Amino acid sequence: MHFGQNFQMDTSRQREREGSGKGRWGIWCGLVTLLILSVTGCQTYTGETLPESATGEHPGVLSSGDTIRVSFTTAPELNQSQKIESDGRVSLPLIGEVYVKGKTTGQLQEELTNLYKSQLQNSEVIVTLESVAIPVVVSGEVQKPSKIVFERPATVLEAIMEAGGFTAYGDPKNVSVIRQVNGVQHTQIVDLSKVLRGEPTRVMYVSAGDVIYVRPRFVSF
Repeated sequence: MHFGQNFQMDTSRQREREGSGKGRWGIWCGLVTLLILSVTGCQTYTGETLPESATGEHPGVLSSGDTIRVSFTTAPELNQSQKIESDGRVSLPLIGEVYVKGKTTGQLQEELTNLYKSQLQNSEVIVTLESVAIPVVVSGEVQKPSKIVFERPATVLEAIMEAGGFTAYGDPKNVSVIRQVNGVQHTQIVDLSKVLRGEPTRVMYVSAGDVIYVRPRFVSF
């Protein structure tokens, strides 16, 4: 009789210990999971530093999609406006195609003046910038994911605000800016939380063709 009671008590204690151990293990796993989520969610990634934006860091530099006005001092009949093609070229009378992307209006003006010396008695040319076109795509945790075309230099924050701003799940600390340079995609992670808090922050301009992706909170990939 005593042996049976002792055996049952021992078995009951063993089950309690096993249950307690499983409970502690479950709590431990839960804490580890929360720790991992908090670390990945709070970590600020810097990624790489993008090459400078022709339309951003140097607003006076010509880029594809811009429209320039070419005026001839002594031959007004040749005056015309030209949109810079995707290959960075424009087609001008008498001299044909000229590569203009990446040059300032002053540099292009000087180059065209030299090119027209053999074509005109007075080869003075005036180049002005009529309009710029900076298309960017904003996606991820924004209110209105869309393609936006700016007609002036614009910042990453301005692009996000044009897309309606962050959603409740958007993480301003982890904004990916993806830029293609010479056929290679580069990505920089931008932290906009500081500027949103009113702290002085270095401005980052968008470049034509940029993709801006606002990451969700607590997710890292």
